[in-house]
Amino acid sequence: MTTSNEETILQVEDLKMHFPIYRGVFQRQVGAVHAVDGISFDVRRGETLGLVGESGCGKSTTGRTILQLYKPTAGQVHFNGVDLVSLKGEELRMMRRKMQMIFQDPYASLNPRMTVADTVGEPLMVHNVATGKEIQERVQQLLELVGLNPAFASRYPHEFSGGQRQRIGVARALALQPSFIVCDEPISALDVSIQAQVVNLLEELQEQFNLTYLFIAHDLSMVRHISKRVAVMYLGVIMELADRDDLYLHPLHPYTQALLSAVPIPDPVADARRTRTILEGDVPSPVNPPSGCRFRTRCPIAEKICAESRPDFREVSSGHFVACHMVK
Repeated sequence: MTTSNEETILQVEDLKMHFPIYRGVFQRQVGAVHAVDGISFDVRRGETLGLVGESGCGKSTTGRTILQLYKPTAGQVHFNGVDLVSLKGEELRMMRRKMQMIFQDPYASLNPRMTVADTVGEPLMVHNVATGKEIQERVQQLLELVGLNPAFASRYPHEFSGGQRQRIGVARALALQPSFIVCDEPISALDVSIQAQVVNLLEELQEQFNLTYLFIAHDLSMVRHISKRVAVMYLGVIMELADRDDLYLHPLHPYTQALLSAVPIPDPVADARRTRTILEGDVPSPVNPPSGCRFRTRCPIAEKICAESRPDFREVSSGHFVACHMVK
C-alpha cells in the first residue's frame, strides 16, 4: 500500500498477531486473542506516523510485532526492502541495529541493577560496535545528546525522575544509530510539564539524524503536533489513515469522528457549538470479535452489510484510507 513517491522505509502487509489461549490439564488451545488482525500501512523515511486508539486495541502489539519482538501469526513486514518475518538468528540481529524501541514505562524499562553507563552502553557491547574506552566516550556523547549530564553515567535508575529516565531510554535507543524507532507511548507515564520536553527532544533528534518514528499514543492533540500522518486503530484493525490535517479536519470513519469529538478544545464558544458523538456499549473482546466490521456493535450508522462482510481498507481520496461500508 504505497501512497507516495517518497521512499518507503517500512511496509506492513496484512499483519496478524494472535495469542493462543490454552486450558485444561493437557493445555489444549481453546481460542486466541486477535490482538492484531490484518493491518496494512507504510511509513516513509524521515516521517512520523502516529498510531492512536483506545487501550487494548493492539497499538503496542503492532509496534512489537513490527520489530519481531513477537513473531507474527501471519503477514509481512518489509524494512528497507527486507522481509523481517523471514529472518532468523544473526540476520535478524543485524537488522535490529537499524530498528529500536522507546518503551512506555520509564520505571519498568530500565534494569535497576545496572548503572546508566551499563544501560546505554550495553547495545554497543552486544553488537560489538565499540569496546572499553570507546563505549565510555559514546555513552557520554549520548547522554549530552538527550540533555543529561555525562557525570550521571555512574548513577542508577532510582536516582532519576521519570522524565530523566525516559531520556536514558531515548539515549539507549540511539546508541546503535538506528534509522527507525517505535515510540510506544513514550510520554503517557510522565507529568504534563515533562511531556512537551520529551516530545521536543524527539523532534530535535529526528531532524538531526533523519529518524523515522512510529509514534504510538492516546493523546490525540499530541499526536497531531508530532505526526505527519495518523492511523486510527480499533480492536486490532486500522479504521482510517490520512495526513494529519486531513484526518483531524475531515474525519470519515464514525470511530475517528467519535474520538475527535471527545478532544477538549480551548475555546468555550466553539466547544459548546460542536456535536459530540457518544459511543454506547463496551469494546468487544478480542477473543471473539464481531463479524464484519469490528466497530459495528457501537457504530451509530451501522447497517446490515456491516455485520455480513468486513469492509475493505481502501483509498477514498489522495492518501486518505478508510475501512467503512458507509463511506462512499
